[in-house]
Amino acid sequence: MRIAIAGATGAVGRHVVKAAERGGHEVVRMSRSAGIDIVSGTGLAEALQGADVVIDVASVAAASTSAAVDFFGKSSATLLAAEKAARVSHHITLSIVGIDGFRSGYYAGKVEQERVVMHGPIAWTILRATQFHEFASQLLTQTSFGPIALMPVGRLQPVAAAEVASALVGLAESKQDGRVADLAGPREESLVDMARSYLAATGVRRAVIPLRAPGEMMKGLRDGSRLARPGSTLGTQTYAQWLEQLPRQR
Repeated sequence: MRIAIAGATGAVGRHVVKAAERGGHEVVRMSRSAGIDIVSGTGLAEALQGADVVIDVASVAAASTSAAVDFFGKSSATLLAAEKAARVSHHITLSIVGIDGFRSGYYAGKVEQERVVMHGPIAWTILRATQFHEFASQLLTQTSFGPIALMPVGRLQPVAAAEVASALVGLAESKQDGRVADLAGPREESLVDMARSYLAATGVRRAVIPLRAPGEMMKGLRDGSRLARPGSTLGTQTYAQWLEQLPRQR
């Protein structure tokens, strides 16, 4: 099977590439570094020639609601149009657990992405996953100030990016379509504790200060709507096991 991967160089995209290659598939890496722009469409026609499936795990560091909605809406519409022209038979999108009804921020962009895909011309599959194990460390890069870090209070059920990638490739192989069961990590975690554990595991001395952050997304982290829903598939790698693999700072 020829699988084209949008966002192939990203945090989850790299894992999707590996999972697809392990499965013996021919992989097309789609990224701006490879000269392929899924918003403008540059390079898409050539990249999608002979492709059977597109797996879209592209992301954007959007600072505003409009930027997130614009990126996910336009990139999905551009991809789907190019897939129709190339006669691609299946489009798979990675989304996020619990985004229903969001009107602001990054999650509003993912809501728009799902809408475009579900009303598009290509048979589709949407897999919603919880946040990756990397989520706390990513927040730390934004909320650290010298010897302290301000970490939002929240409840997560983090999942391994590699397990998400394997699930996406499995969906491509099985040709399963529509909204499939959500994928979550094996256990609930406190975001504050995750940050502290990450710093300890990597040998960084920094005090983590809990913060009740405002906003729709942060409220969702506190109220449990980012956790696994009934019927979800659960991954196996715990956050603690993921931490054991990290290199310590010297």
